[in-house]
Amino acid sequence: MTEKPRILLVGNGESVDAELRQHLDERFEVVAVESPYRALARLGRDQFAGVYVSGEHLGDAFQIGKQLQNERILEGMPDGVALIDDQNAIIWGNGRLREWTNRDDVVGANFYHVLGSPEILGPDFCPFHTALATGAASGSTLRAGENRYYYVHAVPVVERGAPSRHLIVTLRDITQEMLQQQKLAAIHQAGVELADLKPEEVSQMTVDERIELMKSNILHHTKDLLHFDVVEIRMLDQETNVLDSLLAVGIKDEAATRPLRADTQGNGVTGFVAATGKSYLCEDTTEDPLYIEGAVDARSSLTVPLLLHDEVIGTFNVESPEAQAFTESDLQFLEIFARDLAVALNTLELLAAEKATTAAASIDAVHSAVALPVDDILNDAVNVMERYIGHEPDVVERLQRILQNARDIKQLIQKVGQKMAPVQAQPVLLADEHRPAMVGRRVLVVDNDDSVRSAAHALLERYGCIVETAHNGDEASFMVRNLGLNVHYDVIIADIRLPDMSGYDLMLKLQQMLDTVPLVLMTGFGYDPGHSIVKARRAGLQAVLYKPFRLDQLLETVEKILAVDKPVQQS
Repeated sequence: MTEKPRILLVGNGESVDAELRQHLDERFEVVAVESPYRALARLGRDQFAGVYVSGEHLGDAFQIGKQLQNERILEGMPDGVALIDDQNAIIWGNGRLREWTNRDDVVGANFYHVLGSPEILGPDFCPFHTALATGAASGSTLRAGENRYYYVHAVPVVERGAPSRHLIVTLRDITQEMLQQQKLAAIHQAGVELADLKPEEVSQMTVDERIELMKSNILHHTKDLLHFDVVEIRMLDQETNVLDSLLAVGIKDEAATRPLRADTQGNGVTGFVAATGKSYLCEDTTEDPLYIEGAVDARSSLTVPLLLHDEVIGTFNVESPEAQAFTESDLQFLEIFARDLAVALNTLELLAAEKATTAAASIDAVHSAVALPVDDILNDAVNVMERYIGHEPDVVERLQRILQNARDIKQLIQKVGQKMAPVQAQPVLLADEHRPAMVGRRVLVVDNDDSVRSAAHALLERYGCIVETAHNGDEASFMVRNLGLNVHYDVIIADIRLPDMSGYDLMLKLQQMLDTVPLVLMTGFGYDPGHSIVKARRAGLQAVLYKPFRLDQLLETVEKILAVDKPVQQS
């Protein structure tokens, strides 16, 4: 008996004339489906002699033909593509989807099941339901087995006269992007941890122990996170322009001890990077005129500058025995790590201030070097705290610890330096210069001029004051608000003209936070276009300093504010 040819009937039983259906059944093996989308799935799997489309779906007949033509295109797409129904069952899937799910046939299977029931990471935790319910596209990130990541995007299919019951779903493999983001985050965290030295821990270590700990941490993270085995770090002496070796692993001895300077000529890639502040990727050492031999049989190298506040403080170099071993991603990873490493090394340099030629010079150098950088940390921390207060208590708590640690480190450096300094090296103050009323008093100086803020540290810390600074009015108010419980500034000295407000406006802002504002305004002779001094005096301003002022005028003004009976704060 000859088998009947098979035809595909698109339409339900009610839409097909009974007599016609009987006639079709007599001559053909009829396979009926309810919708054009089901028809596409069957046409993709089985062979048919023809397709009969009922009247209600006649308008979709041309669409079916176009979809069949497009199917060949979709099969070759780099992304997975599927047509699914409202139960997440796959009606049709392309070759990439079958490849990623390791299945010859995905039709009829649940979309999530063929991916191994992946974890939905968001932002939409029900992307298919959302797309069908809203009629708009939705998407989410999925994490499947073996640490693979996909981005799924669902678009509802518009069906005439009825709610959408089908979705076109695309699936993109974003594993490399996600792993790179995770690695970037891990590298940044590692760099931050390099400088996360608690004062109580640091105080128990010698300078050599701190240096060795830093080297050990650098090497550990460089090998485990960046996967670099040959490492050389040099620090730049700003006065001599000499690049001193700090760490060299896998580098030949003669290369590690080779004298180098920050110069674009005759000092290899390291000297070029230190001189220009630009990273350098040497893809083939045998062809690069700048390269000077470092590691044995090195064929490629990657060197980045250590930058602190946009200033080169050293270089970080890695090498490989393979040509073209480093990629742009490696460059990005190393630059991120180097940025955090520069901060850590700067902290180490501050803690290792014993390298100064005399103990007295050492103390002055540390005070000068640490003052404004620590103030920058305090300013940045309080600015961030203002954004997170009331929203992220964990972040605020961590920032509060950063504030305290930064203040502790500065005080620790001062105390250690003073203990180290021999009596003959300590500055001798004349009897009339000794001002006990200023010892331990906390002073905030608000001025956008770096030299003014630096001078405030140099002048007032000499007499035992605890000095902190801010660039503008908002920073000053943040510093006051986040100083801590039972702690306050004994004196606040501010320029009359700040970048974001006048001295008078700052006074009004501080009066909302403080019962008494111990404010001193600084101004040039005759310069007060907004009459801030007059207004501030009416509002309770206690003192004015007219620039340029002498040291004795500054000290007398501070002591005038301190004359009000206030207990000395414990720092």
